Amino acid sequence: MRGNDRLYPSVFNPRYITLSQLRDRTLEKIKELTRHDGKLLLADFGCGDMPYREIIEPLVGKYLGIDLEMNPKAEHHIDFDSKTTLPDNYADIVLSNQVLEHVDTPSGYLQEALRILKPGGSMLISTHGYWFYHPTPNDYWRWTSAGLRKTIEAEGFKINSFHGILGLPASGLQLFQDGIYLKLPKLLRPVFALLMQTFIILFNKISSQEQRNRDGAIYVIVAQKPL
Repeated sequence: MRGNDRLYPSVFNPRYITLSQLRDRTLEKIKELTRHDGKLLLADFGCGDMPYREIIEPLVGKYLGIDLEMNPKAEHHIDFDSKTTLPDNYADIVLSNQVLEHVDTPSGYLQEALRILKPGGSMLISTHGYWFYHPTPNDYWRWTSAGLRKTIEAEGFKINSFHGILGLPASGLQLFQDGIYLKLPKLLRPVFALLMQTFIILFNKISSQEQRNRDGAIYVIVAQKPL
């Protein structure tokens, strides 16, 4: 579905690098989780526009979008407390793509995800370290890598993988770009974005993956419910 900027970001998109890397890392992890079973049930918890649905749905048996009542695309609706009416041990995979920073209570959201996951099931989480304010409809939280690990593990999950996108120099450039971008005339914005994204990818090479995992703009985590 062209026109889906999260799935097919333009090179003139001011978040081209992060969107591309987030998409690739998310799909890589979904493929790992579904490698031995293509009939798993995936719950997209806080689904929004479900930007990755077209590439994930063929890999699973059922794809269920869960979101607030204001989202007509969701198949199962929740309130701001993140509580669903789904049964215990319902889903094999819970996808949480750029949701955790927006929920009223991260602990309540994670507890509900743990409840609806089957024992041994996995939650794929992405959320922010360094990022600008973007309410949809709210925007509450940012994490250090240590703080995010602690938040997830406190609710009973075991973290199996933890991957940072953009190291500290590149994250700083991203924030610098975002602070200026909307102040520019519309005609200059695509050129400015292309220039800045080029610098961001170059400066991202300064950081090792270990450094990105410590100081990331975005973190992608696979966390498992104990058996």
